[in-house]
Amino acid sequence: MRISTAPRRHGQRPTGLAPWSALALALLALLAVPGPAARADETTKAFKKYFRTYTDTPSRVEAVLSLEGIDETEVVNLLVPVLRDPETEVVRAAVRVLAKLPSPGTIEALFAAYKSEKNEGGRVGILRAIGEGKYEGALAVATTALSDKSWEVRRRALQIVASVPDPAASAAVVPLLDDAEPAVRGQALETLAALGSDLVVPKACALLSDSVWQVRASAIAALTRIRHQDAVAPLVARLQVEQGVLAPQIVEALSNLTGLELVEPVAWKNWWDANKSTFVLPKAEAIAYMRGKREATTGKAKFEYAKSGVADYHGIQTPSRSVLFVIDVSGSMEAEVVEKERFSDGNYPSFQRIDIVKTELQNTIRRLEPFVNFNIISFATKVEPWKRGRLVPANVLNKSSANDWVKGLYAIGGASKEDLASVGLVGSANLDMGKTNTYGAIMTAMGIDPSKGNQTGAKDYKTDVDTIFFLSDGRPTVGEFVDPDDILREVKAANELRKITIHTIAIGEFQKDFMRRMAEENGGIFVDLGK
Repeated sequence: MRISTAPRRHGQRPTGLAPWSALALALLALLAVPGPAARADETTKAFKKYFRTYTDTPSRVEAVLSLEGIDETEVVNLLVPVLRDPETEVVRAAVRVLAKLPSPGTIEALFAAYKSEKNEGGRVGILRAIGEGKYEGALAVATTALSDKSWEVRRRALQIVASVPDPAASAAVVPLLDDAEPAVRGQALETLAALGSDLVVPKACALLSDSVWQVRASAIAALTRIRHQDAVAPLVARLQVEQGVLAPQIVEALSNLTGLELVEPVAWKNWWDANKSTFVLPKAEAIAYMRGKREATTGKAKFEYAKSGVADYHGIQTPSRSVLFVIDVSGSMEAEVVEKERFSDGNYPSFQRIDIVKTELQNTIRRLEPFVNFNIISFATKVEPWKRGRLVPANVLNKSSANDWVKGLYAIGGASKEDLASVGLVGSANLDMGKTNTYGAIMTAMGIDPSKGNQTGAKDYKTDVDTIFFLSDGRPTVGEFVDPDDILREVKAANELRKITIHTIAIGEFQKDFMRRMAEENGGIFVDLGK
């Protein structure tokens, strides 16, 4: 059949073309479009061909995410090796895809991959994906992983067990309360508490004297959550020797168990000596009633432990004896505060933000008790510690040295330097060094090299610092991560094992939700000093 190609008027049918032929051609055109299986095959083939050629993180992440939703076991085969990658963002993308596998077949392939995976990072990544995916059968995989030679694998497995409400799994967790790795001991305590198991009580009482403070914190939290009469005596005994941030937590645990709100350690000891033979644990409902009645009377929702001899910075009090101050010295700190009346009685050298911050920090340092250990970090584009990698006691010499160091701080590359830049003296103006490297500062404060990320930092979580005061006057503008959501995510992940309390103080005109969230997500208090 010959089809005419001559010009035709609007609405005129091509000569020689039967009506059914147009329908046939349309069907043939539809058949020529690749189906889902073909498109999936093309995507996996392209991934194999190109992924290793990408050197920038955004391209690598995008390539990994292109596999999301593909119902092929080949996706598992391609992404398990990616879980061994040193870049946290790439690994996170792979975990995200593997946590959203679309069918039982691909999920079963992921379970099988765990059994054969030799690499620690690969096993950790698979467990993360299984946990985030809340896959049926995750508990069985996690239970087998509790005996893995890698402590990080054991810890991740414990997290999965904690997320599955099956008290029968408690017996398998108990042996890990004696694990050689502190992070595993702490997670085992938290897992048994999450399962509501009384099996945690005897060992939690013993771990109140663990040498690692993060484990002691987990033990106190477990005994607060699982109320048991046998916990009262060990908590009272530990309160007599515990110092710093954990002492108020013990008082809170005891108040939750007894309904009493005593203040001093000796008062708890005297009460227990007089009542231990007759004490009966009140029911949780009775405690709630008593606390509710107290709140209605005092207006306080939570018992406040008397904090004597503590650090107090911008109105935030802490019983911590291991404090780190992180101070913004970026160019914008040279600006004057707008609400001058709020700072009129502070005896500041000027109304510049940097002078207000320096004066308050010097006053705080002078008030530190000798038993407090401290350090200071200043940051703009670069991060500069006063003492590298260590806390020092707040004796008279160290306090004098610290105050001299603070006195020498200045806003780097501020507005006063722009005149130098305008006449070509950019180097002297130092504007590039006056940006706000929030990520670098907070990671350094937590003991992590910001250029290496959290994957390497997770291994070295043992830190003496338990409290950070973080002060800044603006949004992040430079660093490995700049987006506030990305920084918050990284801080939360890094702090999962460290358990550091992060207080935040904001000054200046900028959106402060970021600073508020950092405090809220890390057990701290947020203070807004105003514009």
